[in-house]
Amino acid sequence: MMLSASRKPAEQPVLQVRGLFRSFGGIVAVNDLSFDVYSGSVHGLIGPNGAGKTTTFNVISGFYAPSRGTVTYQGADVSGRATSALAELGLIRTFQGTLLFHELSVLDNVRLGCHASAKAGLVSRVLRRDRATEGAADEKARGILEFFGLLSVAEELATNLPHGHQRALGMAVALAADPKLLLLDEPFTGMNPEETRHMAKLVRRLRDELGMTIMLIEHDMRAVMGLCDVITVMNFGKLLAHGTPTEVRADPAVIEAYLGADHAA
Repeated sequence: MMLSASRKPAEQPVLQVRGLFRSFGGIVAVNDLSFDVYSGSVHGLIGPNGAGKTTTFNVISGFYAPSRGTVTYQGADVSGRATSALAELGLIRTFQGTLLFHELSVLDNVRLGCHASAKAGLVSRVLRRDRATEGAADEKARGILEFFGLLSVAEELATNLPHGHQRALGMAVALAADPKLLLLDEPFTGMNPEETRHMAKLVRRLRDELGMTIMLIEHDMRAVMGLCDVITVMNFGKLLAHGTPTEVRADPAVIEAYLGADHAA
């Protein structure tokens, strides 16, 4: 598996959100939100609890249709398109709770993540009945595990991995689906400082070595400020601020609404 790509400067956004609304009954979770995500960047989406971040991710990734507004991916309007259809286009989303087959090996978890490019059925792949497809999936999976530093535990059960390794495995499974835009939902949750630094390094490698575009929701402000190229800040479902980490950190509205305690400290 080839794991190298040069990063090219972007001219057009890979993702455009325009006038996005999403309501649930009388409750407006996302309110007239617009922003762009550029190819080859790490883009943070932050805000206080209840700001609408997860709902925004759910709309972008096809779990919810927008009540109003558009989501444009690679120049095409994909508003309300099914998650599976978006995944085929390379828009892949991970979850805060790592979704793994805990009683399967690390290697088999990534093999199963190769569904986007391998055509064998799920059962055939698990039982290794389709030798040609399984051989390609095995080679690809081992290359991905090597990239994430997990090859040495390939035969371990996923349930036996420490938390940080399980989160890395979740990203490895997502990478197996060949994402062009990877949405990471709180990738640093529950990690100690060492695990956080390691995960941030992996995210940078995805951007720098594979040219991948990454958008993430995260509450760890130290990680966000040190990792993201651009940050979009939400509050009460609306856009509060948008810019580089330096610009966002200095924005009085952000300091008041979200960073006040940390900034004062």
